[in-house]
Amino acid sequence: MLFNSLDFAVFFAVVYGAYVLLPHRGQNLLLLAASYFFYGCWDWRFLSLIAISTTVDFLVAQAIHRHSEQRTRKAFLTVSMVVNLGILGFFKYFDFFVGSAESLLMSMGFSPGHLHLNIVLPVGISFYTFQSMSYTIDVYRRQLVPTKRFLDYALFVSLFTQLVAGPIERASHLLSQVTHKRIITWPNIQAGAWLFFWGLFKKMVIGDNIAGIADQVFSGGIEWGAGTVMLGVYAFALQIFCDFSAYSDMARGLGKFMGFDIMVNFRNPYFATDPSDFWRRWHISLSSWLRDYLYIPLGGNRKGPRRTYVNLMTTMALGGLWHGASWTFVLWGVFHGMMLSIHRWIRGEGKAVQPLTAGPRLANGAAVSRSLLRLASIPGGIHRRCRPHAGCDCAQSIHSGHMSDLDLPDDGTGRSPPVRPNSPGTHPGYPGPAETISFPSNRPVSGNAADDDSSFRYRKPCLYLFPILTP
Repeated sequence: MLFNSLDFAVFFAVVYGAYVLLPHRGQNLLLLAASYFFYGCWDWRFLSLIAISTTVDFLVAQAIHRHSEQRTRKAFLTVSMVVNLGILGFFKYFDFFVGSAESLLMSMGFSPGHLHLNIVLPVGISFYTFQSMSYTIDVYRRQLVPTKRFLDYALFVSLFTQLVAGPIERASHLLSQVTHKRIITWPNIQAGAWLFFWGLFKKMVIGDNIAGIADQVFSGGIEWGAGTVMLGVYAFALQIFCDFSAYSDMARGLGKFMGFDIMVNFRNPYFATDPSDFWRRWHISLSSWLRDYLYIPLGGNRKGPRRTYVNLMTTMALGGLWHGASWTFVLWGVFHGMMLSIHRWIRGEGKAVQPLTAGPRLANGAAVSRSLLRLASIPGGIHRRCRPHAGCDCAQSIHSGHMSDLDLPDDGTGRSPPVRPNSPGTHPGYPGPAETISFPSNRPVSGNAADDDSSFRYRKPCLYLFPILTP
């Protein structure tokens, strides 16, 4: 059931009509049932995976909170990691790694048997797995007090507005909105309508139509001229932005209808001034997750320049693998890790880096790299060409092309905003330990909902969408 389908329009009209008539607890029960129905419309059998992750992480978080001994707390956290990553690894990566091993053995002269299981990839599994894992990790770090209501936590994990295409929310932000009464206001309804229909326009009018240009160039079999190839490259860059940011906009719009405040996921990424600024604006929810739960635990930038570069490369490579089970995604992540590392090295050398010179040289490849990824996949048929939609994890990977921004908005001091308490007054922020991956911006970036893709107020933008010649 896609956001841009008639089925979803009928589904949401029925749910919303009942939602506005119910009290808070009734609203939560209705949304939980609606979210499981929404996901089950794709394949009801995979509802068990969401239920397993939800149940395990809820119980683990309670156990971690009850115990004070570090070894016991870590043992419970390990249970959560094994279950969640085990499910994700099996369904998303088993055939990939088995196929890679088979290819390696065949290149060495061996004849391994066919071990592929042809596993169906559950839609959105990468999104809700990361969202659920962050909850137990935050409880383990004593940054969050676990909720005592299982159904509230189940709704936090499965809320249909952002279940299959993000943003990846944090419990410190979204769970507090689930547990407390939400207020529906006319300004929120107006803002929700604007976000939803703007996202619908980007998806159906811009993204779907410009996809025809990219399809022709990347379909293979025809030798295009350089100008045509470049047109296809940037058409694809625009297509994936319109596709993925559209679903984030529609998710935020639907949330506002019901009194939820879903975090901003894109902030004019093609108007960034350098590579780190680009990742500060693109797929913010995933990039903050990778920063707080992968990069910083690896050591971040606390163990010297060389270790910092290794941590950057590792984080980006694994982030690329998160998007899809293919070596091209891994190489794509490595490419962006190199871009960020080189840019950081130049900044660290104390050289003046002007937004309209070094920025395009180092980071104009951000959009191009997605097309290189797609080109690399054509000869071997690694990725099938499919039209992106919220019900396709392949589309969420290939067409999002969005490795996250590993240098998130900060307060201008180089330190990330602290985790806000789980309280009624909680407002979107980017929770996590006080560290950023790249050098902080001289300009604070607001966390206000109004500061989203519709606002063009940044200084001296470097248009990533179009090539810029520099001396």
